[in-house]
Parts: sequence; structure tokens; C-alpha cells
Amino acid sequence: MITITVNDEMVEVDSQTTIAKLLENRGFPEKGIAVALDWSVLPRSEWDRTLADGARIEVVTAVQGG
Repeated sequence: MITITVNDEMVEVDSQTTIAKLLENRGFPEKGIAVALDWSVLPRSEWDRTLADGARIEVVTAVQGG
């Protein structure tokens, strides 16, 4: 198990957890979100990378309105 931060919340996950699997397990939608890993925005094509201990994930959900 490793410890990461997801939107300012400490979370323990398996060391083989990918960003995509983390998002699925935490209930984030498949579309309309942006993900940053350690302050760098990641394209969806890189969401298959595994997480390292101490990683910081920020997930932002797009909101429509005016």
C-alpha cells in the first residue's frame, strides 16, 4: 500500500493502482474532468500510469452555467 493525496484527502491505495483505476474507484465521471499529477495536468492518454507513494492528484470537474 502507498499513501497519496486526492483533492487534499490522504488516501491509501495499492501500489499497482493507475490514475484511471483511482478515478473509477473514487466515483469520478469518465468525461468532463481534468487531472493533475503533482501539479502538472495529464492528458487522458497518460492515465494508465501507476501512482507513486506521496503522489498528489487534483481532479477538477467541468461545470456548465453562467
